[in-house]
Amino acid sequence: QVQVVESGGGLVQAGGSLRLSCTASGGSFNGRNMAWFRQAPGKEREFVAAVTWSGGSTYYADSVKGRFNAIRDNARKVMYLQMNSLKPEDTAVYYCAAGGGVPIHNDRAYNYWGQGTQVTVSS
Repeated sequence: QVQVVESGGGLVQAGGSLRLSCTASGGSFNGRNMAWFRQAPGKEREFVAAVTWSGGSTYYADSVKGRFNAIRDNARKVMYLQMNSLKPEDTAVYYCAAGGGVPIHNDRAYNYWGQGTQVTVSS
């Protein structure tokens, strides 16, 4: 029904920038939120950023606030994650998710997930 696909991962040096994109198709996202999560090896999946699909509000984890920016384009059903001043600790598989639950920073609030894209930040 709903297809969520993220892309744009790669290898970048510390201090560099990278932009991820997430496309959503196959359903209505009215009233649904979209978010970015990440998971490093041996660690639990953690919240990165979220944007309300209808309200336009954005939320960020403290670890990325001021460095990452989530941008949405509802007309094209695309959400971007602009990552600046990347650090080695940002290395993880990044997942895009869509859903309508709460709280917005909890992964259980999301019903649809992409397959993930690898981001590796070298020192």
